[in-house]
Amino acid sequence: MRNIRRSISVAAAIAVLVVAYSTPAAQPAPGMPRILAPSGKLRVGVYPGSPTSMIQDASSGQRNGVTYDLGTELAKRLGVPFEPVVFQRVAEVVDALKSGQIDFTITNASPARVKDLDFTPTLIDLELGYIVLPGSPVSALADVDRPGIRVGVSEGSTSLSTLTREFKNATVVTAPSLKSAMDMLSQKKIDAFATNKAILFEMTDELPGSRVLDGRWGLEHLAMAIPKGRDAAMPYLRKFADDVRSEGLVKRAVERAGLRGTVSQN
Repeated sequence: MRNIRRSISVAAAIAVLVVAYSTPAAQPAPGMPRILAPSGKLRVGVYPGSPTSMIQDASSGQRNGVTYDLGTELAKRLGVPFEPVVFQRVAEVVDALKSGQIDFTITNASPARVKDLDFTPTLIDLELGYIVLPGSPVSALADVDRPGIRVGVSEGSTSLSTLTREFKNATVVTAPSLKSAMDMLSQKKIDAFATNKAILFEMTDELPGSRVLDGRWGLEHLAMAIPKGRDAAMPYLRKFADDVRSEGLVKRAVERAGLRGTVSQN
């Protein structure tokens, strides 16, 4: 009889553990889907060419990326359809989030953006750097801020505002998209292009002979972002961010996207 009771107790304990580990984390409170996805779908802002946002396999058409994958997971946990909304550059994503045209993205939590959007704590830190082609007069970070040097940046990016402020001699040239930035490099309209190293390493795959310079000129702090005015959702979103880190979903999203240039991640 004692063995039977012990067996029942062990079975009960195992059952509790199974339930605990099979219960999805960060269950949405009543009304949370309506707050985070007021249209009935979670509209996730992405832009192509960045593994932090969205990349697409040319042969299979398969899409992934940190924002794409974690947006898909958030929609799943909220119980609403996932709707990727594609823009050409990050500034357009940020503007759409500020105006409430989209509901969610992952982007650099810069001081300027924190004024207009609500962010979770940082998910990933990324190095900021430069890409150059053979023959460029820039061969090291120390060569960048010199008279006559033209440095490309994405329109509306934090790289634009930061480097415009910090450069004493070099000229900042804006590019409307990452594709146009690569064209500008190839046509020698710019001597280097600046952004986070996740994007830069993707660009080296498309530009033969190109390289990312050693060292960094700053860091990006990538975090989940939603429009202002949805304060009631922030505790849930912060919990979701903690959960996807601890469950290894951030790490797997980084690996699937082939994200390079990270400083630290959980």
